Amino acid sequence: MAPMRSLAFFVAILFITCRLIAGTTGKIVGYVSDEETGEPLIGVNIVLENTTLGAATDLDGNYYIIGIPPGRYTILASYVSYSDVRISNIQVNIDKTTTINISMRPATLELEQAIEVVAERPLVKHDLTSTESTIDREIIDVLPVEDLNEVINLQAGVIDGHFRGGRSGEVQYMVNGVSINDVYSGSNAIEVENNAVQEVSVISGTFNAEYGQAMSGVVNIVTRDGGDKYAGTLTGYFGDYVSDTDDIFWGISDFNSNSNLQGTFGGPLPFTNNKVKFFASARYYDYAGYINAKKVFLPTDRTTDFLQKDDPQERQFEASGKTYTFSEQLAQHLIDNAESVSMNSSKRLSTNVKFSYRSGANDKLSLEGMYQWRNWRQYDHRFRLNPDGNYKYKQQSITTTLSWNHVFSTSTFLNTSLSYFHTGFGQNVYEDVNDPRYVVKERLQDTGANAFLSGGQQMWHFDRSTMTHLFKSEVTSQVNFNHQIKAGIEGRRHRLWMHEFEVIPEATPRIAPLSSFQNNRYLHYPVEISAYIQDKMEYEDLVINAGLRFDYFDPDGKVPVDFKQPSRSALRKAGTSRQFSPRLGLAYPISAGGVIHASYGHFFQTPNFFFLYTNPEFNIDPLQTTISPPPQSVKNIIGNAELKPQKTTIYEIGLSQQLGDLYALSVTAFFKDIRNLLGTEVLRTLEGITYGRYINRDYGYVRGLTIEFERRYHDNVAAAVDYTYQIARGNASDPNNAFLDAQSDKETEKQLVPLDWDRLHQINVSITVGRKENLAVSIIGRYGTGFPYTPSSRLVQPLVENGGRKPDVMTVDIYSTKNVRFMGLDYSLFLRIFNVLDRLNEQQVFTDTGRAGYSTEPLYFGGERPRGLNTLDQYYIRPDFYSEPRQIQIGFEVKF
Repeated sequence: MAPMRSLAFFVAILFITCRLIAGTTGKIVGYVSDEETGEPLIGVNIVLENTTLGAATDLDGNYYIIGIPPGRYTILASYVSYSDVRISNIQVNIDKTTTINISMRPATLELEQAIEVVAERPLVKHDLTSTESTIDREIIDVLPVEDLNEVINLQAGVIDGHFRGGRSGEVQYMVNGVSINDVYSGSNAIEVENNAVQEVSVISGTFNAEYGQAMSGVVNIVTRDGGDKYAGTLTGYFGDYVSDTDDIFWGISDFNSNSNLQGTFGGPLPFTNNKVKFFASARYYDYAGYINAKKVFLPTDRTTDFLQKDDPQERQFEASGKTYTFSEQLAQHLIDNAESVSMNSSKRLSTNVKFSYRSGANDKLSLEGMYQWRNWRQYDHRFRLNPDGNYKYKQQSITTTLSWNHVFSTSTFLNTSLSYFHTGFGQNVYEDVNDPRYVVKERLQDTGANAFLSGGQQMWHFDRSTMTHLFKSEVTSQVNFNHQIKAGIEGRRHRLWMHEFEVIPEATPRIAPLSSFQNNRYLHYPVEISAYIQDKMEYEDLVINAGLRFDYFDPDGKVPVDFKQPSRSALRKAGTSRQFSPRLGLAYPISAGGVIHASYGHFFQTPNFFFLYTNPEFNIDPLQTTISPPPQSVKNIIGNAELKPQKTTIYEIGLSQQLGDLYALSVTAFFKDIRNLLGTEVLRTLEGITYGRYINRDYGYVRGLTIEFERRYHDNVAAAVDYTYQIARGNASDPNNAFLDAQSDKETEKQLVPLDWDRLHQINVSITVGRKENLAVSIIGRYGTGFPYTPSSRLVQPLVENGGRKPDVMTVDIYSTKNVRFMGLDYSLFLRIFNVLDRLNEQQVFTDTGRAGYSTEPLYFGGERPRGLNTLDQYYIRPDFYSEPRQIQIGFEVKF
């Protein structure tokens, strides 16, 4: 009961001392004065046009408007005996303050028209206390990107989904302030499509106390609302690869169409008197992929002669149900003429519907539903001649959120949300375990080393689901002109279900009992509760963000009492965890266009729930058996429901300076001290069998520097350049390392080594030329130094872990659009070219050479042909080691 008493005390203080805020709105503040005298004007009426929001200036001429959704707005200032002032193009961002000072001129004519002013987006935000990038819909629309993840990876400090050197799964993804992370894997279960995004905030530095369960970053997405008028878009495109790399990517010069169709529509809902607005979006994406296999064999084919007969001329084999006698010419003929099958294709359907109802000026209800369905395949090199034997994947995700916003006064509002989230994942070869096409797993052993599989299929079925019910209540109050107090409380109850089993075709039934290592199932109901309090103090010369967060976690799991016989041991209930984490950020304006910021914070995250519950019966299989491990697990590692939260302490200092009217420069240095990272301990059973158990044991650090340069859009040109220098060190990149080292009699690394995603230098450049309403061209260039790898040699023991570097990578993408108006509609024709230079970026390498295109391994076989259909050279061509070749897309968009 102690954790609950601590929580109750914290929540009581929270609600007594503060008012709350949601991380989905911003505010506008300013000072209104007489243009001639400079004296403050009292009682000036400030209205945010086309909204119910507004304010009046106080005795000092100050005003503020809070709770503004992100977007562009127009302010109208009116005062008796003064000319009205209308300021348009005011940009409001999530959790940020936009300052609009107004000078009013005494009216000379009673009917004088309002003075029109167009605001410019400030290049430097004076209240930014940590590194954050804000990307709105207009910017996303002109970038050569297909998905929001590509936009996120363009931000300084983000490298292939890793935020400032953190492991994957350390980022919190949110939609309208509600998490869409799958707690099982730590990844975002629903990918929000670009056409549904109003604004996305990417926080790669420290973040405020309102954000939790993240150690490296936060991505907060605000979706679009319906407007006062009906509006919609319809977009479609198709693309193909234009590359001369057929020797690596089989059939790449053939037609491999990637197609996309998407649309949006929104406005007032009929028969609701304009009180209900809606916005809907949908996208269907059919990705053909660029890694093709040749369907020479079926899983049911039998080819034991490859291993049993030494003379190749005596080997008979089945291929697609027909029997052949081997010859080199026949082998090549079968490969050349077999049907091409994509091994990394995917299909995705995404929909989003949002309703907003406003009851008077003080209450707003929003109901939003998102659905996504995906089917895809992942390349496995062994199955390049037997593609039907490899796994197929599927996932369906849905989230529904009901939000109520209540305005108490011009300075205080409440936001409460109820959310339901569900995602289901499946992995198998055939849906039906009794499918007659399943054959014994010995068919996977019909060919020898360095030979593609000539039969058989993957044997495991893996199904899981995550269901989350969430309650979240947040309020904000501008206590006075200088203090905005924030706080909130959130509760999440999860339902995690998993069932994995190996198909045994020769057995009846085909599934082993649950007591076996080959059949695992669990059901858990973990609970998370959190609360925070925060004060944003804004003064003319200093901005302070100070906050405190509390997190409580009940894993609803069991732990063995005796680790020498874990599968037979009595079990006890796993303990709970709780922690407080302070956050502090400072911004010190040094000039009208410059600011220095510094921040510090403790950030905790419960490990992905996969590691808590894996191998639920704690079965340890003798290592000498041939039982293959489940596809999501490492053999003979058990979960640990008492894993403690992983911890990162982050320090950051930076300078942002506007240079003239068009340019801005930001420089930020950061350091992350990482503790309690997930790792494994090595244990032994009474029988002497070695196994692993997940514990908090790994550690590391990251230090680096980011430089961002921006040119505001002017004279038809906009540009941005960001550079990241980073050193990421740790004792292990993979939580399983200690156990895997023990399995291979290798001493576990005792020094800090480069982590797998340690990239010393990364540069992103984007340039837009032209006018979007007519003709515009955008170019994105990326350059990065190579990731580390561990060199190896047959002659010596493995060298220093991650002691080598892969080759550098570079890509250039182009997006060109031409807009025309015809019969009252706006049309856009566009051309996208990805990887313009058709560069073969080497993402993986052979560890003996450090290159993707060459290995010394074939030399040790003396030119001997593998015991299979392929040659040795064919097997050592690895298309999965390279990035995607050049792709050209042609499409259209209609706005109505």
